[in-house]
Amino acid sequence: MTDLSNFPVTRKWPPHHPERLQLYSMTTPNGVKAAIMLEEIGLPYEAHRVSFEANEQTSPEFLALNPNNKIPAILDPDGPGGEPLALFESGAILLYLAEKTGKLLPTDPAARYETIQWVMFQVGGIGPMFGQLGFYLKFAGKDWEDKRPRDRYVGEAKRLLGVLDKRLQGREWIMGGEYTIADVITFTWVNALRSMPEAKGLIDVGDYPEVNRVVDVFLQRPAVVRGLKIPAA
Repeated sequence: MTDLSNFPVTRKWPPHHPERLQLYSMTTPNGVKAAIMLEEIGLPYEAHRVSFEANEQTSPEFLALNPNNKIPAILDPDGPGGEPLALFESGAILLYLAEKTGKLLPTDPAARYETIQWVMFQVGGIGPMFGQLGFYLKFAGKDWEDKRPRDRYVGEAKRLLGVLDKRLQGREWIMGGEYTIADVITFTWVNALRSMPEAKGLIDVGDYPEVNRVVDVFLQRPAVVRGLKIPAA
């Protein structure tokens, strides 16, 4: 029997299957990346819902797993050398899972680094900018008379979509014919922006036909359909 008792997070979210990878997440654009990845690669795992409503992401048990109090985070009982590994940050999690299973990451060194390049494009650009735009439109900026912050987020989101749209011209996926972690990490956020009613009239993903095309195909993948609902409420 795998013993994860040294990890405080397991006291708040006791694992029913400690031999499986443990996922701590929510169905946010960031959270579903890890769930979709796990569904895509077929690695057995157990999902735990971290309730934002109950502020569980700031609990001592969760902070012991991720001091940055963000989801997703994982605890793999079978990490490197057979030892448990706790990991946070979606980009790091996807890279780890791809390398652990040999899936969704090219083995050719040049293609591998090009894929990682586009992962970093999401981590450093699309995720933060789309996230700030969403927060501004839904919460912080709805009643602000000064619209310069909003226009900054909208303009940068459009620029990033333009970069992605150009990349996808003549390609099935970001890396061409091969579906990779770059697609998993990117199109969860693009789908969230496309589905955001508050963004209507300001930014339309439909104005970027290549991006829109690939998001449609992405959403038809069975693993994506399942992952978008994990963990269940």
